[in-house]
Amino acid sequence: MTASQQGKLFFSFLRIGLLGFGGGPSMIPLVHQEVVKRHAWMKDEEFADVLAIANTLPGPIATKMPGYIGFRVGGTLGCINAVLAVILPMIVAMILLLGLFSRHRDVAWIHGMGQGMVPVVMVMMGQLAWDFLNKSRLALGWAVSLVMAAVAGVLIYWLGVHPGLVIGALLVAAMLPPLTKRKSVEEAAQ
Repeated sequence: MTASQQGKLFFSFLRIGLLGFGGGPSMIPLVHQEVVKRHAWMKDEEFADVLAIANTLPGPIATKMPGYIGFRVGGTLGCINAVLAVILPMIVAMILLLGLFSRHRDVAWIHGMGQGMVPVVMVMMGQLAWDFLNKSRLALGWAVSLVMAAVAGVLIYWLGVHPGLVIGALLVAAMLPPLTKRKSVEEAAQ
């Protein structure tokens, strides 16, 4: 990978690190915008796979996704480049803002500024969820997509199953051959 391509990778993830207010989950739509739409380093399906796998692994998603995408685009140097680009703004901003916040925490507009970001992050996450639901609908149909979403919601929110386990179970189920193929394989073995 050339230096200019590494530069594109760095500035793409630097932009994500600078604008990804609210933590890792709020960065996902920004990563999608840069990686899929702006630079076309991945297709939507590949991004969905990376997101699913990143959610099953331990650690912050804000570094797992840039690490993998950077490695895929630019090798080991790309991995280091993308992760550094994402975390450097966070580190600098955290040091500066925590110092500023501790001096002025009682000012109403500072408190309101943090509260004002919540709806923005909610809309971004809603847009990403809608995009994934639409892709699921195209691949599986409305009925299967809604049933899977409902079952996942019950498992995660009402039964307290960790989301990584639900995603892992779906990945395992997706790797199993379809029932019709399984029957034909069993019949051929007899």
